[in-house]
Amino acid sequence: MTFALRPIRTEAQYAAALAELARLWTAASGTPDADRRDLLATLLGQYEDCHAPIDPPDPVEAIRFYIDQGRLTQAELARLLGSRARASEILARRRRLTVEMIWRLHTAVGIPLRSLARPYRLPPRRAAAESRGQPAAAPAAT
Repeated sequence: MTFALRPIRTEAQYAAALAELARLWTAASGTPDADRRDLLATLLGQYEDCHAPIDPPDPVEAIRFYIDQGRLTQAELARLLGSRARASEILARRRRLTVEMIWRLHTAVGIPLRSLARPYRLPPRRAAAESRGQPAAAPAAT
């Protein structure tokens, strides 16, 4: 028996839709089974968004993801953020992104604003200095 295409509201319906999706997974593009697979994937995605939402990554994780995926190079990041040093500071969590940096990364690369504009932590020493309006001290040499 196949899963009837309708909104998924219960765990039992979710399980049935997953089983149907698994059955249709290898359907050839352009076939009715492929269309059904795509619709099921959409319905499952909506159910999962409501019942098991996943927070977007923090800004540094998002930038690293785009670099790892080859969608952003270190040189492009440096150009967008103003310098190689600034890009390094952002990736090392020694400096926060500014609104302008966030906008450049979003418009030039397509990194979602939902990730870039998320609050994120700096190491405790840096966060404390920022909250006092002071530049963070460099780590002590050992």
